[in-house]
Amino acid sequence: MGTPNRVIALAVAAGGTRLVYRALRARTRGDVRWERANYAGRTVDLCAGPAVTVGAAAGALAAGVPAAAAAALIAGACGAYDDVAGDERRGFRAHLTALGQGEVTSGAVKLFGVGAAGLLAGALMKERPVDKVLAGVVIAGTAHLVNLVDIRPGRAALTVLGLGAPGLARGPLAAAPMGAVSAVAGDDLGESTMLGDAGAHALGAAAGAAIAAGNGRTGLAFHAAGLIAAAAFGDRITELARSPM
Repeated sequence: MGTPNRVIALAVAAGGTRLVYRALRARTRGDVRWERANYAGRTVDLCAGPAVTVGAAAGALAAGVPAAAAAALIAGACGAYDDVAGDERRGFRAHLTALGQGEVTSGAVKLFGVGAAGLLAGALMKERPVDKVLAGVVIAGTAHLVNLVDIRPGRAALTVLGLGAPGLARGPLAAAPMGAVSAVAGDDLGESTMLGDAGAHALGAAAGAAIAAGNGRTGLAFHAAGLIAAAAFGDRITELARSPM
């Protein structure tokens, strides 16, 4: 697939995201269920999250990778549940500790749901068992990484663009998350909306699928190791993301 396919995937993702975003903003204006206070205490809406989820999935379909579209939709849905029902606990340890005490947190639902989505997509995208598992780890791990940095405006967008750019040389799939996040980046930076867990996880899953699609076993192993390390040091990554741009 050449340049036209990349342009098509980018355009479909960006256009789909923008259409859904505008429709949601018009439909939910004034509805407090769609409003949250951001890091600075400003009221923003959650419309960008579902919009980029749909846009990234549409772009992945346009790129010819339905498994990546499914991963983005499932990860976005799990993130949306956490946006609605979530608590303030962050990180694997907090949610697994609660699970060990018999409490199923929204974060635990998201953790296992996104993990399952990654493994499913990896199984569909790769042929050999080891590659399937590695691809699943990369997809789920990238979703988690993007969510880790999504604590200030623009951080998740820059991360998705940075992760996706190298993949454009290998195929059109990377254009899907890049196009989706580009369509709402200005609104995110302008603090009128937020990606939320829905948007961060959907974009991360799509970006991870692009990484998985463009790498063989060695590349997958290196990416998986890096993402596991990022999860282990998630608190430090989040603190770095809080730093001024």
